[in-house]
Amino acid sequence: MAMMAITRFSSWLNLTSNISLTLKTITIMKKGMILLAALALCASVASAQHLGTQYRLKKVIQVEGRQGIAADKDYFYVSDTRGLYKYDHNWNLVQKRVQTKDDGLFPHPELANHFGDIDVYDGKIYTGNEHFNLGRGENIAISVYDAKTLKWIEDIPWSPESGQVECSGVAVDRESGLIWLSDWVDSRYVYAYSLATKKYYTKMQCRPEPHWCQGIYIADGKMLFSADDGESTYNIPDNLYIADIAGAPYYGLKEGTEPVKADPWNVKTDENGKVVKRTGLIAGGAFARPLTLFREMRDFRRCGEIEGLTVDPLTDDLLVLNNRGTQIILGMSQGPFSDEGYTKEIHEVYVYEKIK
Repeated sequence: MAMMAITRFSSWLNLTSNISLTLKTITIMKKGMILLAALALCASVASAQHLGTQYRLKKVIQVEGRQGIAADKDYFYVSDTRGLYKYDHNWNLVQKRVQTKDDGLFPHPELANHFGDIDVYDGKIYTGNEHFNLGRGENIAISVYDAKTLKWIEDIPWSPESGQVECSGVAVDRESGLIWLSDWVDSRYVYAYSLATKKYYTKMQCRPEPHWCQGIYIADGKMLFSADDGESTYNIPDNLYIADIAGAPYYGLKEGTEPVKADPWNVKTDENGKVVKRTGLIAGGAFARPLTLFREMRDFRRCGEIEGLTVDPLTDDLLVLNNRGTQIILGMSQGPFSDEGYTKEIHEVYVYEKIK
């Protein structure tokens, strides 16, 4: 009996020990899961861009490209008219791809000669490319490049029926799954495409118009606009504007009839002076949102041509690209201000820290 009691007691001790070890294991696993969840949340927060209401200039970085700026948690990306540049977060150039005789850069270099402002999302660089000359854009496409290799992946086709005639910038709305395009020639509207379907989705009328819109960026349901509405000749600064774009309604394209436009502001007429019309797919509708002044760019070293903008996901710094030193006419450089000592155009990223 004594031996049986000892055996039972020993078995009970082993069972108790196993239960204790199991509980400890479960506790450790729970703590590990909580830690992993916390780390995932931190990573998510660190990679999410948020807009502030007040900024102050922190530093100015000279870069290679003159068109657009984008950022992810690892790199900054700068677009030139015919090139893509990648910088680490210390602003060291680590990779570039420019158009050469052997590298067309654009998927159809015979049709395109111009990148505008860009964005980067989910490992892909979204660019608007086109053939641009003295205020006119043709052969527009949303060209997508691999952020790691800078190689072209695909084109998202442009819908000219939307009314868009130029593409100065691209911005991804990470919350709604839309790609927005700005139009430098006719900045009254911005245009959206669905990331899921890769088809035209809607357009928004900007009130008032951000004259000569150069770039856009989206965070927190709001769109920032950079507008080349100053004047470099007279050293008048450009501006940033902001609009709430949350809840953008779908309108798409529909069958209908509309006037044929000679340009964004005039319609074509026949020999009798009557308006020429066409029947087919047209924009199914539009909505309007008010724009307000976000920042006057008086702290540029010299007023010139503002370009793209973005927000650093690691710091929430606002990054704005500006070109200085040359006279700009209809979106194209006409040579340096030699009387001021300039011999070439200088491209700089202005880094603003969020203070509120």
